[in-house]
Amino acid sequence: MNEDHLARIADALERISPPPSVAPDFGAASAFVWHPDPDRLTPVQQINRVDVGLLVGVDRARDTLLANTVQFARGLPANNALLWGARGMGKSSLVKAIHGALQSDHPRLKIVEVQREDLPSIGRCLDLLRGAAERFILFCDDLSFGHDDAHYKSLKAVLDGGIAGRPDNVVLYATSNRRHLMPRDMIENERSTAISPSEAVEEKVSLSDRFGLWLGFHPCDQDAYLAMIRGYCDAHGVEIDDATLRAEAIEWQATRGSRSGRVAWQYFTDLAGRQGISIT
Repeated sequence: MNEDHLARIADALERISPPPSVAPDFGAASAFVWHPDPDRLTPVQQINRVDVGLLVGVDRARDTLLANTVQFARGLPANNALLWGARGMGKSSLVKAIHGALQSDHPRLKIVEVQREDLPSIGRCLDLLRGAAERFILFCDDLSFGHDDAHYKSLKAVLDGGIAGRPDNVVLYATSNRRHLMPRDMIENERSTAISPSEAVEEKVSLSDRFGLWLGFHPCDQDAYLAMIRGYCDAHGVEIDDATLRAEAIEWQATRGSRSGRVAWQYFTDLAGRQGISIT
């Protein structure tokens, strides 16, 4: 093979190889979404969130996560946080609401959303964030792992950092319906079939132990459910008397078979629509 052939092969390989990642303009937005292949951080101009004051029944979790985030925004040590518990009770809403609440005082605080299926590429995302002047909340919503799912190993790059360590300007906030990030029946099954039961699930179950903060979210009672809706009405100028609101809201939750912050918002959306009031 002569030099001309080698040069042509080298040119072809260079053309098909992915271009080097370009550092994004973090001043373009306060929120970004991570996309691999090709690696990029896409700015989000309109964030889907509610005001932190409208989140009812999560006072302890709100205060704890807010204090942790303020520390982080100020450049002080802060913990990774796992928000776990009942579905529809405001776990992801709280993360986005706290980020929004701190924007005026800490404009360099950014939030980067990472999908669970993109966790294997998380190391490359950290490389783009490392060394930047901004502070980043790495947000992974609805995090859970199934049987033989190895994605959790990639998550350790954020929680433990490996040799390079987690960047000082990055903290991870994740939400999950499961405290241990995997179904209980899988945990019990691995324990019952393993030669060494305690070691069989240690690696997966201990993943949640690597979060410094565990914030539990529990089903709300009827008073909290109604208070959520009343708060939405007051904030958006939707007028309805208490008796009508109570009757309609209880009927709404009965048809859904559940009661949560999400169901409260869905009822309020219907109510605002019937009154011709925009809530965007």
